[in-house]
Amino acid sequence: MSNPMISPIISIVMPAYNAANFISQTIESVLAQTFIDFELLILDDGSTDRTLEIAKNYALRDRRIQVLSQTNQGVSATRNHGVKIAKGKYIAFLDADDIWLPEKLAAHIAHFTANSNLAVSFSRVEFMSFDGKPTGQISTSRLIDLQPKDFLYENPTTTMSNPCVRADVFAQVGGFAEDMSYSEDLEWLFRVICHQNLDGTNWQIQGIDRVLIYYRASPSGLSASLHRMESGWDLLIDKARKYAPDLVKRHYGLARAIHLRYLARRAFRLGLPPKVGLDFINRSIASDWRIFLQEPRRTLLTLLATYGRYLLNLFKG
Repeated sequence: MSNPMISPIISIVMPAYNAANFISQTIESVLAQTFIDFELLILDDGSTDRTLEIAKNYALRDRRIQVLSQTNQGVSATRNHGVKIAKGKYIAFLDADDIWLPEKLAAHIAHFTANSNLAVSFSRVEFMSFDGKPTGQISTSRLIDLQPKDFLYENPTTTMSNPCVRADVFAQVGGFAEDMSYSEDLEWLFRVICHQNLDGTNWQIQGIDRVLIYYRASPSGLSASLHRMESGWDLLIDKARKYAPDLVKRHYGLARAIHLRYLARRAFRLGLPPKVGLDFINRSIASDWRIFLQEPRRTLLTLLATYGRYLLNLFKG
């Protein structure tokens, strides 16, 4: 076990809000890491369940764990607080309901060691159901040669439980936008990859081609949450226009179309009323017809599924 007086190699920032049902399993996945020189900062964001009690019990058993409690401030402010007190050369983020595989930290440290210009390391993600069962579905995002425009079209990291970050990056580009609760991770990643260092080079964001995390799907089926996701993406674009206006102008229409298509697919998977998905896919096509050229199979399948459910619902009615 590392000496608490010596700075650890990596700091793990875990925001936690009413996560009593899952946080033990999440913490255990950290303690099972093959790379052991870390500190785990658990920041309870005003939970009203047993989250804080459970976290404190773990801190009593392992001195690498530090627990802090605050009134509810939101996930971005909580992560920023964790970054400020982190002592590690690298910072990893983990939501209190996801699970890391044992080799995760070791793989990222090796990745950073091999590339001095790497700002963010991430990996493939396997989705699991809300009750913790693996689904076999694995993220398919691009891992290498990522360009700023790629972060307008999708979030390659999928979840904030995925990225491991060189701590120096935060000093250069700042923290997460605290006025955002959706797409705040994507806005920060876009800011990183657009940032130019003093030597004229850009920070790199690269993924490792292996699954290192299980991501728990949310059970939320409210259409309101999808519309908040859309509003979060719109806010990302507003911020991106300030430091990459030409890039946003070139890619906005198609990027918005792809985001709306994603929301239509999500509405279908969640079994929301057909009109919800129909609204998203119709606005997707209206935003940029080239979406039929960009992954045509996914666009057509989304269109067929959404309209099929809508027509079936009409006949049933």
